[in-house]
Amino acid sequence: MQLDFSTLTEYQRYQLMASLIVPRPIALVTTLSAGGVVNAAPFSMFNMMGEEPPIVMISVNKHADGEVKDTAANILRTGEFVVHLADEAIAEQMHACGARVPPDVSEVAMVGFSTVPSNAVGPPRIAEAPVAFECRLWEKLETDSRYIFIGRVLWLHARDDLIDLEKTRVRLQNYFPVARFGASFYINTRERYALGENAAGGAAPRATQIDEI
Repeated sequence: MQLDFSTLTEYQRYQLMASLIVPRPIALVTTLSAGGVVNAAPFSMFNMMGEEPPIVMISVNKHADGEVKDTAANILRTGEFVVHLADEAIAEQMHACGARVPPDVSEVAMVGFSTVPSNAVGPPRIAEAPVAFECRLWEKLETDSRYIFIGRVLWLHARDDLIDLEKTRVRLQNYFPVARFGASFYINTRERYALGENAAGGAAPRATQIDEI
């Protein structure tokens, strides 16, 4: 099967790309409105882009009617945002933050999250999230359908049991993020396996239970 993308509509391209380039990590992003309302919205077109400088990327689509989403409007105005990683414990609330509500309604309050002040940026972070990255806008791109924001990470916040500071390693056995799959489907990250020469002592790759990592 071969498809010439120039013959497809924008929505057809989205359907295919968004359901094939999976799984994708989810950024639950908090921003601050001009009136001080804390906005929270999930975006699965998101990832790390580098460590020097430490930068992450989120892609925010524009509404069909041309209206700019609250997240994009707030970042364009302030240049500040906080990216949270969602785990199983907050997956339902994260998903609910995707509802389209008026700018003066806080999704954080709507879904029952609580907030903690950030160290270096105006938007607060979500206390219930296992991971949060405070970001300042590094660069932005605009296409016909999206704003693409590249943020420089200023601070990392993580749940106490997630990071071994002595080794600067994440304790993966304590980390259960969720990811976006095609359509309205999500997946968890409990079934993990290692590949390569060092996997299972040089033996063939095998499924690894979470408590063995």
